[in-house]
Amino acid sequence: MAFPVDHLKSNILTIHPTAKDFHEMWKRACDTAAKCIAEAKEYNKQRWDKSHREHDFREGDQVLVSTLSFNNLKGPKKIRDSFVGPFTFTKLIWKNEVEGKLTGEFSRENPFFPVSLVKPYFQKEEEKFPSWKKNLTSPEIVDVESSPGPVKKIIKARRIRLNGKDKRQ
Repeated sequence: MAFPVDHLKSNILTIHPTAKDFHEMWKRACDTAAKCIAEAKEYNKQRWDKSHREHDFREGDQVLVSTLSFNNLKGPKKIRDSFVGPFTFTKLIWKNEVEGKLTGEFSRENPFFPVSLVKPYFQKEEEKFPSWKKNLTSPEIVDVESSPGPVKKIIKARRIRLNGKDKRQ
């Protein structure tokens, strides 16, 4: 049974020099580790602040959601869209987490996403202004008589390669 330190005589209680040296070494190691951790925290904070910007989502905004967290998508991973949507942004749960109203095939998925997996949706010009029509330009008509110079060679047939064999077209 161990006695509390109060009950031991003070003249009997001595610390071995090796134990004292070990304690000092341990204390220096702890101080060095604390200093290194503080420096690493400061460095990481500076890097984060340099590249990070606050989001500016508001309720009702249209957002696109990254497909990283969806595991029910079909087809090859290379061809899949990296973002799906647009979905309506309903509320900000935390400064790093948002809730969206998912529709269609994604309605059964978890509606909470980290801000890093969400980006704002911008409508295309055609959707914003449906009365605008694309200007379709017709190809230029080349006048044969005003072509530059005489014809050098007339090819009887054009050859193309299909399945490793040459064929005339």
